Amino acid sequence: MKSERQKKILEIINRENVETQNQLIEALAAEGIRSTQATLSRDIRDMHLVKEMSPEGVYRYTAGNRETVLDHDIRLRKIFREGVVDYAVAQNLVVIKTLPGLADAACSTLDGMNIPGLVGTIAGDDTAFIAMHDNASAERFSEEIEKLL
Repeated sequence: MKSERQKKILEIINRENVETQNQLIEALAAEGIRSTQATLSRDIRDMHLVKEMSPEGVYRYTAGNRETVLDHDIRLRKIFREGVVDYAVAQNLVVIKTLPGLADAACSTLDGMNIPGLVGTIAGDDTAFIAMHDNASAERFSEEIEKLL
């Protein structure tokens, strides 16, 4: 169902200018696919869809390209290299301590990436909680953090 919906989303945004999530929900419904705004929002994030100016002068959804994904990777590496003070794993949670004000940037970047096992993030000022699907996912992710540092 998810892959079919995402395939249909790509078809729709490639053939018409879709400016809002509501327009996309309506276009999906016209194709026989029901979706909620929350589900569509996750699809947009997972698919790395971005808004760009169309030749007609309106912003529309387009498929993010490889450069967008690489930009997230570069941004994450910079945030971790310059702002992460410490991290710890507690079962399926990874807790990251950052310099003041950087936890939100770390979480925002993580949320925009397709990280296997990532369930969600919560950021304070200098602490980020990363919920992973299970303990093994948290351990694998902590190994990635170690490489970034």
